[in-house]
Amino acid sequence: MAERPKTPLLDQVDLPSDLNGLSDEQLSTLAGELRAETISAVSETGGHLGAGLGVVELTVALHAVFDAPKDKIIWDVSHQCYPHKILTGRRDRIRTLRQKDGLSGFTKRSESPYDCFGAAHSSTSISAALGFAVARDLGGEGGDAIAVIGDGSMSAGMAYEAMNNAGHLNKRLVVILNDNEMSIAPPVGAMSSYLSRLYAGNPFQEFKAAAKGAVSFLPEPFQEGARRAKEMLKGMTVGGTLFEELGFSYVGPIDGHDMEQLLSVLRTVKTRATGPILIHAITKKGKGYAEHRADRGHATAKFDVVTGEQKKTPSNAPSYTSVFAESLIKEATKDDKVVAVTAAMPDGTGLDRFMSRFTSRCFDVGIAEQHAVTFCAGLAAGGMKPFCTLYSTFLQRGYDQIVHDVAIQRLPVRFAIDRAGLVGADGATHAGSFDVAFLANLPGFVVMAAADEAELVRMVATAVAHDDGPIAFRFPRGEGVGVEIPDDAVPLEIGKGRVIREGARVASLSFGTRLQEVEKA
Repeated sequence: MAERPKTPLLDQVDLPSDLNGLSDEQLSTLAGELRAETISAVSETGGHLGAGLGVVELTVALHAVFDAPKDKIIWDVSHQCYPHKILTGRRDRIRTLRQKDGLSGFTKRSESPYDCFGAAHSSTSISAALGFAVARDLGGEGGDAIAVIGDGSMSAGMAYEAMNNAGHLNKRLVVILNDNEMSIAPPVGAMSSYLSRLYAGNPFQEFKAAAKGAVSFLPEPFQEGARRAKEMLKGMTVGGTLFEELGFSYVGPIDGHDMEQLLSVLRTVKTRATGPILIHAITKKGKGYAEHRADRGHATAKFDVVTGEQKKTPSNAPSYTSVFAESLIKEATKDDKVVAVTAAMPDGTGLDRFMSRFTSRCFDVGIAEQHAVTFCAGLAAGGMKPFCTLYSTFLQRGYDQIVHDVAIQRLPVRFAIDRAGLVGADGATHAGSFDVAFLANLPGFVVMAAADEAELVRMVATAVAHDDGPIAFRFPRGEGVGVEIPDDAVPLEIGKGRVIREGARVASLSFGTRLQEVEKA
């Protein structure tokens, strides 16, 4: 008689509480099913795939050990939250990800009680988790606070501000460093190098594995000495010194795809932690599907699961981003004072092309917009012509520096603002809705918005020529309108618009890329 096919474990899980009856072996099986479901869903919707695939085992382990939503799990940036959404009552809607009236691509408080904190910009999780921990101890909502932060997000100062404060307050708090050596672009900076050194030594990993099994076979009098030796070697070889100096107990590095290790460490932390603790988990972005791609499957359009081929709409005109990049390269060829700065988005802003041509004049500072702006202010004060190239939504993170370090000092920093306006699937957190208002009210600031590709090219030339205070130009995501692009761009006259059509009854004023729609109207 044929054996009945087993019901997939994932079909038996609607909420995290359904994990309580599963064995550790079943939790490993569930992780495999969860990875397959995540790949299947994103193939139909598009979205951020790689980060979620990297934390599948961690997601299962966290929900198996902790008691959400009483315990607060905060996913930094939350590109990595799709598996979490599947396990928290939203599997039936996971194929509406990033669609109109569908699930958000990020955690969102109004969407589910399991999304305890909305996150779509990086490096906020430890601050929020500390807030939850202090609120708990002051009589607010109970439960543990767990921040899951990626290695790329550790390049931002806010993460250290939070850790410094958490170490001082000494509250029970769990930080999981999801270290996959891969943010959106390859990680940069001293922090990335430090994390690499922490787990580069294979001899330590082999000793640790051997010691774990060997200690129990020693006679009792020798066991304590062996444990001390192991701890001393760990301190000498790895140590997590930086985190310990900030007041955190350091555990790791551990294999973030080994369910046995994850469950063992998390259960120990759950029962024994008293103050702040950092668990250093090594993972692979895109694990099980896209880890061999250059971007590890960071963001993808709809795709064929078998071939991996993305289903992209063919483009009829160049993207605004590519037009900007090519224009800046032309200007930099003529003027060796032109330099470019971005914050962890060289590919998204087109500066990867600039970087390949002018390696010594292009800087990716990591996820650190505040630093990027003031760094540009210093470059301008030093006689260079810096282009601070950020997405509109990320530029908000450096606003104090724009006001204090650039505008008040009237420094000629050029702000190239990509993804300005509405951005569709990414939702409200990534819409570049506010830059015109928050820049135009600052003293001496020139603000421009391109109506088409030809204007954008002229705005780049205008910014290069402008040396009387700060200047900004904004352009949207996606392709242009297909107008002819001038070979030799002439700077615009500041403060003067152009008449497109003359009539007698109605006056229409257009600013930026709505010009095509205004003309139709």
